[in-house]
Amino acid sequence: MTPRLSRTTLSGTDPSPGGTPGRTPVRGPAVDPASTTIGLVHLGLGAFHRAHQAVYTEDAAAASGATGWGILGVTQRSARVADQLAPQDGLYGVLTKGADETSLRIIGSLRDVAFPGTSTPHVIRTIASPTTHVVTLTVTEKGYRRAADGRPDLADPDLAADVDALAAELAGADPERPARSPIGLLVRGLAQRHRADAGPVTVVCCDNLAENGPVVGGLVHAILATVPGGDRLAAWVAGSVTFPSTMVDRIVPATTDQHRAEAARLTGLEDHGLVVGEPFSQWVIEDAFAGERPAWELAGATLTADVAPYERAKLRVLNASHSTLAYLGALRGHETIAQAVADPTLEAVVRALVDEDVLPTLDAPDGLDLTQYREDVLARFANPNTGHTTVQVAMDGSAKLPQRLLGTVRDRLAAGAVPTAAAATLAAWMSYVHATTQTGLEVAGRRVTLDDPLADVLASAAAGPLDGLPARLLAVRQIFGDDLAESEVLRREIQAHLRTLAVV
Repeated sequence: MTPRLSRTTLSGTDPSPGGTPGRTPVRGPAVDPASTTIGLVHLGLGAFHRAHQAVYTEDAAAASGATGWGILGVTQRSARVADQLAPQDGLYGVLTKGADETSLRIIGSLRDVAFPGTSTPHVIRTIASPTTHVVTLTVTEKGYRRAADGRPDLADPDLAADVDALAAELAGADPERPARSPIGLLVRGLAQRHRADAGPVTVVCCDNLAENGPVVGGLVHAILATVPGGDRLAAWVAGSVTFPSTMVDRIVPATTDQHRAEAARLTGLEDHGLVVGEPFSQWVIEDAFAGERPAWELAGATLTADVAPYERAKLRVLNASHSTLAYLGALRGHETIAQAVADPTLEAVVRALVDEDVLPTLDAPDGLDLTQYREDVLARFANPNTGHTTVQVAMDGSAKLPQRLLGTVRDRLAAGAVPTAAAATLAAWMSYVHATTQTGLEVAGRRVTLDDPLADVLASAAAGPLDGLPARLLAVRQIFGDDLAESEVLRREIQAHLRTLAVV
């Protein structure tokens, strides 16, 4: 029977930092787990955090010699990940899969795990500890429980329960009720920290939200405005808590049984917490901290006064290209993004999008060569080990396109330019909507349906003659607004591209 990864079993395997010639490199923890104490609480203990921020934090601690940056990882919806990692002393492997190379390292920065359903008091106490200086989050956009207007959704029963618990705690009750939402848990932890006079703290959102720091800070203050006695806590938050914005990037595919078997062959150990990542990783952080922080810049993170240019570059270069390959790739029968980018016709479309329409709208952030960034993006997409399928990336186009592409379209139109290349992506999306709702589309032998929050609206708009498809879909103002819905230039360009797509 294969022994399970733990501090005891790991000490007997002696994984070397450089690996063995002729074998896949295996590295042990860069820090000593036994001498690492907790200084950071992370909410949302999913695969992305374990393959991204936890790695940066360990490398920062190792580079600086600091021992106080261990992580308490808090799960969100279930105890599953905590149950996987607790028997392993918080240790887990990151299997990095490049196009041609594989490596494995064991991470030791995760020093405790908790599930709010059973351990809310422990989490709140740790947030309130004077030795905790940073709280980070990766809880997905849905985890913030925002209403359509961006404010806290107080009709959400989980958030409402946490707001009730917060009111009781501000009135003097002990924090014993299980937290039911991440944002509720955060606010309750901040309330206890204020009560304990534990000093300033920084809250770092690592989710893919535009201006994610102000978003989380705004939610915290909006919740406090609804609670009796919340004004004193709000004043403390305003003076003692900062919410820097960030931009994060690493493709983290789902871990498969094949990945687990590969890792077990390399280490001789069974790892129930294994995660997989591509070689590329990026983290840009606004340098706006309330107190101490890990030396993340020593681990390769970028500390900057303004995250927005990096975020805009990622959305318009990487994410827009991803969507372009997804729609065109699916229409041409490609199952994966790697297959799509290997198609010379589709690669040319992406290059035209970036070079002709996207780059003229961007100011290069410090230290980022946008032309090289484009090449890096294409190389990452060509990695077959990321596992991204065209249909998977094509999901939720009505929500993604406004963030990824329509800003570019508006900027080009405002500059008096015709966004010909960007219109090609919109034509591909419209063709995909038409094919999945009207004529039928198969990819890799499977029938594809439109997976989109506006699927019914889009299906209705897609019905009818193809010649009028751009006008009907542009009229969906939830996506395109009044300005693009009425743009005759954009409509003509999309219509021209539609005629060249073989599927129509």
